[in-house]
Amino acid sequence: MANSLISTSTAAATTFIIVLLSLFLAGKSQTFSTSLPRTALPRGKQNLTRLHFFFHDVVGGPNATAIRVAAAPITNTSATGFGAVIMMDNLLTVGPEPNSTRVGRAQGMYASADLNDMSFMMVQNYVFDEERYNGSTLSILGRNPIMSPLREFPVVGGSGVFRFARGYAEAQTYFLNATNGDAIVEYNVYVLHY
Repeated sequence: MANSLISTSTAAATTFIIVLLSLFLAGKSQTFSTSLPRTALPRGKQNLTRLHFFFHDVVGGPNATAIRVAAAPITNTSATGFGAVIMMDNLLTVGPEPNSTRVGRAQGMYASADLNDMSFMMVQNYVFDEERYNGSTLSILGRNPIMSPLREFPVVGGSGVFRFARGYAEAQTYFLNATNGDAIVEYNVYVLHY
């Protein structure tokens, strides 16, 4: 009986030491960041690509692609709709007609973020399904003063063909339905990528 107790406690102590040593070594072998040499970057020159498409923001009717999901206590009384948050999954097409050739979707959100002027904070991913860019994305983050004839937003990243992307997008309203808020916006996007 004494031998089995010693054997059991020895096994438990050995297991404890192995687990402790494993945790110590695992913690030592992983790092949060590592400096990489420039040679780790993709080789070759960067490409400058211009994309031109139309963004269809449908906020009214049964087929809405942009829906208000949150509001502040003052949203309905604010002249700018301050605090409204809209989620979207908007169609991107080659031409301004909704039945024009589809190139992808604009997915994300925009929010009324200005108490005095009609301006949205835009957080969106352009998700492309056009053959050449299928599965690639561009990420946009910026202020959209929607009453300005021409607006500019930074491209802050991308994936797929647009990995390491940076650049800017220009937007101008092509059509606005003043009754229900539906809009078609023309975009020119200039992006540097590898």
